[in-house]
Amino acid sequence: MGIVMGTFSMQTKQVSYRKDKVDDELEMTMVCHRPEGLDQLEAQTNFSKRELQVLYRGFKNECPSGVVNEETFKQIYAQFFPHGDASTYAHYLFNAFDSAHNGSIKFEDFVMGLSILLRGSVTEKLQWTFNLYDINRDGYISKEEMTQIVSAIYDMMGKYTYPALKGDVPRQHVDIFFQKMDKNKDGVVTLDEFILACQEDDTMMRSLQLFENVM
Repeated sequence: MGIVMGTFSMQTKQVSYRKDKVDDELEMTMVCHRPEGLDQLEAQTNFSKRELQVLYRGFKNECPSGVVNEETFKQIYAQFFPHGDASTYAHYLFNAFDSAHNGSIKFEDFVMGLSILLRGSVTEKLQWTFNLYDINRDGYISKEEMTQIVSAIYDMMGKYTYPALKGDVPRQHVDIFFQKMDKNKDGVVTLDEFILACQEDDTMMRSLQLFENVM
C-alpha cells in the first residue's frame, strides 16, 4: 500500500497548503477528465477533504490529463523497484484499480482503491486483495492465478531484496496457501474461503500484509 501511495503522491510533501477550496476546485476543471467533486469523494471514501486535495495534486502532477493508462502506470511504478521487474505486477495492480475495465485509471478509481487499502476494514482489504488475485474475474482464485501474482511480486522485489528466492519458491508458497484456503478441495478458492482462511491463520495474514506493502 505504501508504494501505491508513493506512486502518485511522492511530490505532495512539497505542496503548500496555502490554496483554499476554491483554488482546488478551479484546478480540477483544467484537466481533460474532471473528477467528482471533493464533497462527493469525501462521502465515498475514508479521506478528509484536505487529504483528497493533497492526493489530487500528486495525481495531477504525475497524470496531467486526469487519467493514467497502463503503460504510464508501469513506468511510474517501476521507479520504486530498480532492482527487479515490476511490469507484470503493475499490470495486475492496474487492472485491480481499473474498476470500469476501460484501460485507464481516473482519480476516482485511484482514491477509492487507496481508501480501502489504507483505511478500510480487514474484510474490505481482503475483498480488494481477492479481486487482485482473481485475474480472470470469474469469482474464484485458481492455483495458477495465485502463482502468477506471487511470482510477479518476487520478480518485482528483485534478487537484491530476496537473494534466496528462486526456482519453485513462488509455487511452493502458493501450495501452502492453497492447502489452507481451499476448504472443500475443489481446486479453487472462493471469496468466503479466502477471507475465512486469512482471518483464521495469523501466518497467512502476515504474509498478505507483507504483500500490501507493494500494493
